[in-house]
Amino acid sequence: MEPSKTVLVVAAHADDEVMGCGGTMARHVAASDPVHILYLTDGVSARTGTEGRDAAQRRGAAQEAGTILGVSSQIFCDFPDNRLDSVALIEVARVVEEQVEKLRPAIVYTHHYGDLNVDHKAAHQAVMVACRAQPGCSVREILAFEVMSSTEWSSPASAPFLPTVFIDITQVEQRKMRALEAYALEMRTAPHSRCAEHILQLGRHRGHCVGVGAAEAFMLMRMIR
Repeated sequence: MEPSKTVLVVAAHADDEVMGCGGTMARHVAASDPVHILYLTDGVSARTGTEGRDAAQRRGAAQEAGTILGVSSQIFCDFPDNRLDSVALIEVARVVEEQVEKLRPAIVYTHHYGDLNVDHKAAHQAVMVACRAQPGCSVREILAFEVMSSTEWSSPASAPFLPTVFIDITQVEQRKMRALEAYALEMRTAPHSRCAEHILQLGRHRGHCVGVGAAEAFMLMRMIR
């Protein structure tokens, strides 16, 4: 990775960012790249019996994870959880576009369009709209990550996650796992695909596929060189 490239991660929910590209963010930080995270939904309002403190707790977990990874900033929106498809795409895209214009990122990481979760799909669409390849757009690369308990649970009729880019996170694997610990309340126990053990195994699997100790996998949406 070349230094001094501003990075924007667009996540539907707080915890998606660590599962999908926590190691990659840690690598960018180590290379002195400013890393910013935009969270689109509150992450909890779709759950029965949730209260304001639940959203505050989720945000606190995100801030703790961000501190562990060393990110430059975190932006929290309050679009409805698991109802992002009920919001006009232009409204979500406008929020992303505002951050793109403000931060001028060279690289954007976001969700895979084929995920089961509707918020993930909407986040992907909003990024693609906000990062249209127009003259003067700062974004040179857009990469889509996988999130367990959504990417692998999608319908066979959906666009499959077929990774084309693998980022070596061997040296920062444990930092990613420490950041994931901040989201302990969102994790499950084995043999659930969303358990910490499986996230660790997935990183090793992706790494071994390309001959390194651990990696995160992405689908390349666009690259301008």
